Amino acid sequence: MFSSKKFRSTPLASLEPIMLRFIELCVEMRKGRTAKEGLMQYKNIAQNSNVQSIETVINRFIQLADAKVQEAQEKADKAIALDVDDLEASETPESILLGAVSGDQTKDRTDRALVTPWLKFLWESYRTALETLKNNARLETIYQQVAQQAFKFCLKHQRKVEFRRLCETLRLHLSNVAKYAHQTHSINLGDPETLQHHLDTRFAQLNTSVELELWQEAFRSVEDVHNLLTMAKKAPRPAMMANYYEKLTRIFLMSGNALYHAAAWGRYYAVITAMGGKSQEELRRLAGQVLVSALAVPVGSQTQDPEDGKVKNSRLTVLLGLPKAPTRRALLEDALSRNVLKLCPESIRELYNTLEVTFDPLSLCSSIAPIFTTLASDASYAQYLPLLQRALLSRLLSQLSQVYSSLNIAQLLELVAPLKDTAIEGSNAFGDEQVEAYIMGCARRRELHIRVNHAAGNITFADDAFAAIEDPSSSSMANIGAIQPSTSDLVRTRLSALATCLHNSIVTLYPLAQLTEEQQQERFAALVEAAKAERKALQLRRSIVARRRELLSELSVRKEREEASRRAEFNRREKEEASRRQAEEARRRDVERAKNEIEKIRTEEARKLAQSLKEKGSLKVDITMENLSTDNIMRLQVEQLEKEKRELAEKTRIVSKRIDHIERAYRKEERPLLAKDYEQQQAEDKTAHEAAQKTRIESARLSHQQDLETKKRLSRMLDFYYTHREVLISKRSEEFAKRKEAAQRKIEEEKTKRRKAILKEREEERRRLEEEERVRREQEEEERRLEEEIRAEEERRAHEEEEVRLAAEAKKREEEEKVALLRKQREEERQAALEKARLQQQREEEAEARRLARAAEREKEKLQQTQPRANGFGRTTDGEVWRRPSARDVAPPTPTRAAAVLPPARSESPAPVPKFRPAAAAGAGWRAREAARKEGGGDVPSRPETPVSRPAPREETPAEDDGFQKVPAKNVWRPTRGRGRAL
Repeated sequence: MFSSKKFRSTPLASLEPIMLRFIELCVEMRKGRTAKEGLMQYKNIAQNSNVQSIETVINRFIQLADAKVQEAQEKADKAIALDVDDLEASETPESILLGAVSGDQTKDRTDRALVTPWLKFLWESYRTALETLKNNARLETIYQQVAQQAFKFCLKHQRKVEFRRLCETLRLHLSNVAKYAHQTHSINLGDPETLQHHLDTRFAQLNTSVELELWQEAFRSVEDVHNLLTMAKKAPRPAMMANYYEKLTRIFLMSGNALYHAAAWGRYYAVITAMGGKSQEELRRLAGQVLVSALAVPVGSQTQDPEDGKVKNSRLTVLLGLPKAPTRRALLEDALSRNVLKLCPESIRELYNTLEVTFDPLSLCSSIAPIFTTLASDASYAQYLPLLQRALLSRLLSQLSQVYSSLNIAQLLELVAPLKDTAIEGSNAFGDEQVEAYIMGCARRRELHIRVNHAAGNITFADDAFAAIEDPSSSSMANIGAIQPSTSDLVRTRLSALATCLHNSIVTLYPLAQLTEEQQQERFAALVEAAKAERKALQLRRSIVARRRELLSELSVRKEREEASRRAEFNRREKEEASRRQAEEARRRDVERAKNEIEKIRTEEARKLAQSLKEKGSLKVDITMENLSTDNIMRLQVEQLEKEKRELAEKTRIVSKRIDHIERAYRKEERPLLAKDYEQQQAEDKTAHEAAQKTRIESARLSHQQDLETKKRLSRMLDFYYTHREVLISKRSEEFAKRKEAAQRKIEEEKTKRRKAILKEREEERRRLEEEERVRREQEEEERRLEEEIRAEEERRAHEEEEVRLAAEAKKREEEEKVALLRKQREEERQAALEKARLQQQREEEAEARRLARAAEREKEKLQQTQPRANGFGRTTDGEVWRRPSARDVAPPTPTRAAAVLPPARSESPAPVPKFRPAAAAGAGWRAREAARKEGGGDVPSRPETPVSRPAPREETPAEDDGFQKVPAKNVWRPTRGRGRAL
């Protein structure tokens, strides 16, 4: 159902109850793999529309699995309680045998049978949930919640192996973030909220690993946290960093790295003091912890090769966020600069003064012994005693090398005797063999130039004049607490001492002239001005360098982004092209392969059918026939099957008829023999019954006689039995009373122990609940603070968006007002231009009408003067026939060009086209046309463009100008035939 297409198109409101029921069935049947497949399908369907539904289903799945584990634990507890039949018996024979064979206790066996299967299923449920929710930004919140629940599961049930696998799974998912970055809902670690979720999960992982005492896994978790912190754009919360450094202190302490343990305490103290909120007592105790951890750092190098572990130390330095590797001297200086010495307890202050300030090698051990005793009584300081003992021995040997050139071994052992006599843990480190082994270790590591002479029983401190120059920042014994220069120091500084002596002699022989007060003031003022100028130049240079660095970084980032985008685009195009080619090639191959397979299958089927029919022999079929199709072969096969079926039915009918006849003959023959057999059987049964009855009666009689004889024989000893039993009871009554009293006393003791244990468990449970309540309240307060910050940020963003929207609306309103004003101005200009054009056109029309009238009058006068007189028969005196001029003889004059001087019309409202007005009145002849042609200078057509049979268009009055230009009608000749026009 889950893999069908209909399931994917079903609404989620209907799918969610189905999924919940499906999950319940999977949990009941412990079908983890089936549940995983269903959850994957449901995630693919619901991740784009309803993430809350996926969260509900996942939480339900884990809750059901957890409930099954709790139910199994309750059943196991009940089974253990009911398994004891005798409450007073300490062990049963069965339990002794099982313990000897298997070595397991009853509770372990019961848990393995009832609880372990459900624990495995719960673990698989967590893994399934994480695999379902991984690498999806929309499911990131529920993913982190499930991961933290898995941590709690491992911590509650002490599942160390599963915790390691869980950490590896989370690292794998985080490493695959970049791999699946191209997906739709991929995780973006650049988002501060997403990165904070991952940091919270990694800190929970770190806390769990520390609680489970998996120190290697804790160190890997620290590296995971550090990698995420380097990706963060803003600094993490101080409380988170304090937890980070506090866990590092425990990890380094368990690994025996005292140097980085002290450095972690220093970083932790710096964060705590910056945060504030700690009481004076807590700060005092924390300051003592910082100073003791720094004093416990071993003096000198701890490896033979100086380069050994350089890469490891660089990694640890990066994890602590330090610019360079820490040293013992740097840690002590940093602690003193933070005012730790004044805040720490008095015993720690005395320890620091004894080890680092005072110089008294003869009473060093005796003065520090009571301090060690005080520290041993405090659990937080007692763990540093082995390291402090080695530091004390190194300090003692260093001070002795400053005073003595050789020392008796017995005297050295007397100096450390006060520490050996103390009853603190680790005091055996000051034994003879241990002290000698430490001295040899110092000589091997070149911390001291020392030789041991066992024959003479003394120690010689060698002073090499040409020893290698040591780094002043190191913590070796040779440069710590030196009260007088060594031979190597004298050799190394002889030239500088000679130069200093010569300079002092020259100053004494030739003293410098004393400057006056004014000169000193002038030089001082010049020096101050020069210092100010140099400081300003330095600040300017720093700002320029910083700005250049910022610009270079921005430019490099921009170039990298552009290059990355170009590479990504190029790779995307190449991948698309390659995928397209591969798809086309695969499609073509699939089509060809399908065609070939279909053809091959058809051929093979036809051949097999033909072969099967040929082997049966009932039909003759030629396999090599090319025209033999599959349909024909199928038809032949059907006919063959029908024929075989008919033959089989006929054979079955004949055999059944034969068997029926045989059975009837058998029964007919045995019918007369049944009565005789019955009588014989009755006689045999009666004889057997009578023989059995006789045998039973005889055996009962003999048994009764034997019982009577036995009773008679035992009745003679009954008095002796009663007498002996009373004697035994009287002897063992005292022993029985003692054992009973001891058993009762033991029962009371066990009850008292059990009562104390129960009270202790209840007290621990109460403390645990109080601690959980306190942690829960702190988490709620933290969540409330975060919600308030988020709410304030959202209100600020909403206010800024509202201001931006109002500004945009105001700007839009101003633009609309400007557009309306501009449109109004344009309309006024258009109206003014139209009015001006109309007046100009009116004036031109009036002038044209006057000119035409004058021209018409002149033409009329000329015609009257030049026209010949006609006789009464319609002919002129010249012999020409006279006729009245028609309309075709009068051509319209050339149109005037008065409209050319008009201003250009606007696109919004074009100017009206001037009407065409004929130049001469009707009745003018060819002479008028010739005169008009000469005066106008244009060609006037002798005939009109339209035929005579078609009436001329009427002159229409121009309509009101509505902003559009009228197109004049074209004079196109159309035939009148067939258009319904009267002749």
